[in-house]
Amino acid sequence: MAKVRTKDIIEKFKLELISGEEGINRLITMTDISRPGLEMAGFFDYYPAERIQLLGKTELTFINQLNQDARTDRLERLCTDITPAIIITRDLEVPEELIEASEREAVPVLRSKLKTTRFSSRLTNYLESQLAPTTAVHGVLVDIYGVGVLIIGKSGVGKSETALELVKRGHRLIADDCVEIRQEDDDTLVGTSPELIEHLLEIRGLGIINVMTLFGAGAVRSHKKISLVINLELWDQTKQYDRLGLDEETMRIIDTSVTKLTVPVRPGRNLSVIIEVAAMNFRLKRMGVNAAEQFSNRLSDVIEDGEHEDR
Repeated sequence: MAKVRTKDIIEKFKLELISGEEGINRLITMTDISRPGLEMAGFFDYYPAERIQLLGKTELTFINQLNQDARTDRLERLCTDITPAIIITRDLEVPEELIEASEREAVPVLRSKLKTTRFSSRLTNYLESQLAPTTAVHGVLVDIYGVGVLIIGKSGVGKSETALELVKRGHRLIADDCVEIRQEDDDTLVGTSPELIEHLLEIRGLGIINVMTLFGAGAVRSHKKISLVINLELWDQTKQYDRLGLDEETMRIIDTSVTKLTVPVRPGRNLSVIIEVAAMNFRLKRMGVNAAEQFSNRLSDVIEDGEHEDR
């Protein structure tokens, strides 16, 4: 999992550092953000101190109505040794008691010009993206007609060569050899390429080629949601391969199941065309058109009609 520190969000959102500069290297471990309304009223029994604390107009208006002792007490209790930051929105004035407490506890107090709801939404999206569970898979990721297709298989089976043919046919490469995958949502996997090998393809006999240099900027993209996995394996005469497409296999990546197809490789099979058609067929299925099911239903109708005629 990637690490996010307070100084990263300062740079990302161009926040003004008011106080607590010693704590800008604190780790942010949670994507949840807290708006401490009950805490301002004095209820700290369930204070989520490990979250970023966001103070908007409502919270500051309330705290400014308290007497000096209560205001000092509440703001001091907001600042703990695990609080990554306290952020003031709308460019509002920061209470002097908060500045003093944050300096003692080294809790960064930051200020944004954005409205509270808008800033909270942007910060949450950023943290969820950066702190999402990640893994790496040996394979190739290609964008085919808007479908992110992850091509996997044993070394030497022809993944990169197939990807090169797909790029020549107008599709876009995201990553070759190593695909970094992060789970951004319960059912959303996004694949990217390691920076070191971005836009590069390794072709045995040719070596490393730069896809963007050879085919242009339209032949690559930086990231893509993974919707389909194609497993390339050498043809095994003893194995029974799916010929109708009724059986749907899945592959689990992190906590998400992705549709998986196994395509046998042998001389004479045009893998790039097969994978291209697989992506188009996958799109059709998502639109409610399933050729295999339609054939199966027609076959069942023919069998039933034959049985009725025999009677």
